[in-house]
Amino acid sequence: MSSENSAPESAPETQPQITFDDLGLSEATLRAVKESGYNTPTPIQAAAIPEVLKGRDILGIAQTGTGKTAAFTLPMIDILAAGRARARMPRTLILEPTRELAAQVAEGFDKYGKYQKLTKALLIGGVSFGDQDALLARGVDVLIATPGRLLDHFERGKLLLTGVQVMVVDEADRMLDMGFIPDIERIFKLTPFTRQTLFFSATMPPEITRLTEAFLSSPKRIEATRPATTASTITQRVIMLPGGDPRTRRAALRAAMTSENVRNGIIFCNRKTDVDVVALSLKRHGFNASPIHGDLDQSLRTKTLDRFRSGDLQFLIASDVAARGLDVPDVSHVFNYEPPRSPDDYVHRIGRTGRAGKQGASFTLVGPADKKSLDQIEKLTGKPIEIATIEGVPEAALGDPRDSGGRGRRAQELKQEHSKRIGEKKQRFVKRDEDRPTASTEPVERTEVKSEPRPEKHEDRPRRDDAPRREQRSEPPRREERRPPRDENGPSVTGFGDSTPAFLRPKK
Repeated sequence: MSSENSAPESAPETQPQITFDDLGLSEATLRAVKESGYNTPTPIQAAAIPEVLKGRDILGIAQTGTGKTAAFTLPMIDILAAGRARARMPRTLILEPTRELAAQVAEGFDKYGKYQKLTKALLIGGVSFGDQDALLARGVDVLIATPGRLLDHFERGKLLLTGVQVMVVDEADRMLDMGFIPDIERIFKLTPFTRQTLFFSATMPPEITRLTEAFLSSPKRIEATRPATTASTITQRVIMLPGGDPRTRRAALRAAMTSENVRNGIIFCNRKTDVDVVALSLKRHGFNASPIHGDLDQSLRTKTLDRFRSGDLQFLIASDVAARGLDVPDVSHVFNYEPPRSPDDYVHRIGRTGRAGKQGASFTLVGPADKKSLDQIEKLTGKPIEIATIEGVPEAALGDPRDSGGRGRRAQELKQEHSKRIGEKKQRFVKRDEDRPTASTEPVERTEVKSEPRPEKHEDRPRRDDAPRREQRSEPPRREERRPPRDENGPSVTGFGDSTPAFLRPKK
């Protein structure tokens, strides 16, 4: 459909809406896209797909949820349509930070490339090397991998990267957080310098900027950052907690999960250890919940996600790294066990619900130490979040941390009550002083008191004899007096006394 025909007749000044037909994709790819239910591309797709088909390097600044996966998947399918794969030499390489994102990209190739005869391999941890080696030996057009597993295959001599024509680095800032940047630099050096590079990142820290300057050639910069606003279909609420006790936080989470009709939900935690603890606590209280994070076996993670998508699992407890970019449709609720470290992650988290025009809800547990995070979230979204009153959750001693001074209404009430008590106490002291008799100003008549004779002094008492103190006490006898008397037969020998043998005594 041409852009001229797509413009409404009543408003000719309005810019025509771009469709996938205007981007230069092949008929087979367009057919697969339309069968998937898509007709209008997102901004990053409309800007990136024509440039990728021209063979240019792309530097895309885009957050998760903007449709960037299809922005590089669709043109790559058309590029690979002409050519043939060779054994152990993939034609394209896509690097993802997590196993789940890699598997999701692989599903995209299956969906959009079903009318193209392309082969692919997924190199991720948790899967046996033997199965992956068998795929590489037959030759693949598309290689989707995490950096660590890719280098493992290369070091084992099972993979060559000299035939890579297009290389994609997805979620580069997340790879920086996970410590993959040295591995990516090494992978860049293993690929030919004539490759086409597509680089996507939500932010551009200095380390990422250095990579793009070193390995990209005159890239086309495309910025399609998702606005920091939440969907109007999401009801957002915060639950104020009285302190930082984890038991109180978990109890408040359970109360929120049972406060209304929750069909299913995702509970986000900032740490993997909290994911396991919360999952175990919910299971003990009868909730149908399971954890998912990077330390779990890949087969278990895949099984958990499949159960959640199918409805067999009601609650999914996840970390940001494991859940980043996951496309799980029809989620009714999102629970934040605590506010995320980054306010952008808050928008990403609650964006898992309220999709495709459906209604959704989110609850965020906020303690006294979470005030700064809550302020940053409200500053980013531009509006305050409603405070929820949940039955079974104790009233927060600090009230709303957004109040002046960060102390909350309840704290102000406590302070006023304390000041009132102090004032009443001062009034009691003043009244007691007023009841005391005042000092008289009249002269007081003095009476003399005769003193009794003092007892005799110590000098008047009889003194001890002035004899020397040494003579007054009994002294032990001198050493000579303690010696035994001489024997008539001769002097004794020292040490034997009277028992000196005769042969030892000196002769007379």
